[in-house]
Amino acid sequence: MKDRILIIGSSGQIGTSLVMNLRKIYGNNNVIASDIRPSSNEVMDSGPFEELDILNEQLLRKIVKKHRITQVYLLAALLSATAEKDIEFGWKLNIRSHSHVLDLAKDGLIKKIFWPSSIAVFGPTTPKENTPQYTIMEPNTVYGISKQAGERWNEYYFNKFGVDIRSLRYPGLVGWRAKAGGGTTDYAVNIFHQAIKNKQYESFLSENTRLPMMYMPDAIRATIELMEAPFERVKIRSSYNLAGISFTPEEIAAEVSKHIPNFEMSYNPDFRQKIADSWPSSVDDSHAKKDWGWKLEYDLEKLTSDMIKNLKKQYKITV
Repeated sequence: MKDRILIIGSSGQIGTSLVMNLRKIYGNNNVIASDIRPSSNEVMDSGPFEELDILNEQLLRKIVKKHRITQVYLLAALLSATAEKDIEFGWKLNIRSHSHVLDLAKDGLIKKIFWPSSIAVFGPTTPKENTPQYTIMEPNTVYGISKQAGERWNEYYFNKFGVDIRSLRYPGLVGWRAKAGGGTTDYAVNIFHQAIKNKQYESFLSENTRLPMMYMPDAIRATIELMEAPFERVKIRSSYNLAGISFTPEEIAAEVSKHIPNFEMSYNPDFRQKIADSWPSSVDDSHAKKDWGWKLEYDLEKLTSDMIKNLKKQYKITV
């Protein structure tokens, strides 16, 4: 039987791209998109969609049985900046959605889960440079704490119930298909939209804030490669470090200026600066390279060029 995949959180930045890529591999009707709100036209027009509040466990199970789902990608979450403004809901959504999906596998309803972690699991006491896979983790945000708890649950369900769960600690993600979702690294998405529309952008992080980032096509490819890797190659069941490229707002602004010469960047750090300061500036992802052959493709130059090309098409700008 061919795998049938449910993507929970298909309207977000990662979900939009992931649905389209998986539909190319598995066929449109075998990849069911789901979210609390409709997804992009591209997602809605190309295959099945189910309206789903992930906190409704009964409805989740009904959808899984209806579509004979074998794999779940759980992307629904309240991200770092948004969760700080709504602590109770951030914790509830991030933790309860995870336990609902883990229990699907424990109860034998599905075979495989992808659940994203984040560099937010690290905290101010974590080594900043080339952060190791195994290190001090003392996150100080709602999002980071929920992701660290999730990693522990991943390992517990794998060891106790044999649940085939796979996870990546995503760096900041940059993509053009959907708007940024309320994270601390959103500036690296917003800068492109504002540069193209207004030729200026005010960054909410200071010019020298270096963070690990990744272009969406690399993140999607890493996700699918991990999910398709043979069971025995997946040695880490908490979550794999994923590095990408590290850059500062000043460096990405300089790269954008090569394509939009009159572009101006200003800086007005807000509460997100404190969150960014608690995160690593670079990450060691040698375990992902060794275990399942991970390899980065996009550097900052390629990322910038591709973002601007695609967003100009989106905004119907011909020059």
